[in-house]
Amino acid sequence: MIRDMAARADRTELLLLRHADAGDPEAWTRPDAERPLSPKGHRQAARTAAWLKSIDHKPDAIISSPKVRAVETARAVSEAFKMPLIEEQRLAGALDVRTVGQILNDAGNPRRPMLVGHDPDFSELAADLSGVATLEMKKGALIRIDVSTPIEPGGGVLRWLVPPDALPGEETQERRRTS
Repeated sequence: MIRDMAARADRTELLLLRHADAGDPEAWTRPDAERPLSPKGHRQAARTAAWLKSIDHKPDAIISSPKVRAVETARAVSEAFKMPLIEEQRLAGALDVRTVGQILNDAGNPRRPMLVGHDPDFSELAADLSGVATLEMKKGALIRIDVSTPIEPGGGVLRWLVPPDALPGEETQERRRTS
């Protein structure tokens, strides 16, 4: 029992949220970092925030890539929980387990952090942490991986993989009506 309590004390419930739908990148003519969410993406982000709130799963830190589509996705959650949003440049580029550990350390080692970013980095990171060959995160998907500190490849346990179309909302109801 004491060992279980100690294991929980150093456990981090890492939430990875891939930015929601941002339309067709090929159709975007301005810098990629400025590409915003599409109307569908705004709905996906709102559904994710509402779902997290409905299950009372509040992150203790929300850390986002500074790219517009990631910030807009993260903002839906930060506004739902009335908490600040931290922009982190390292989430905008190549990402690995070591970098995530550094980001979390720099944020004060939160126990339930949410990182908001991009693919292929998030899918590769989730697979790396979970110790599997591949793990695909669709746009707007949310993953929870429980990790011990220090964070190491293969050291996490996948608890959730929630694609945006699994969450309740207008699009889910429409799909059910047409199925």
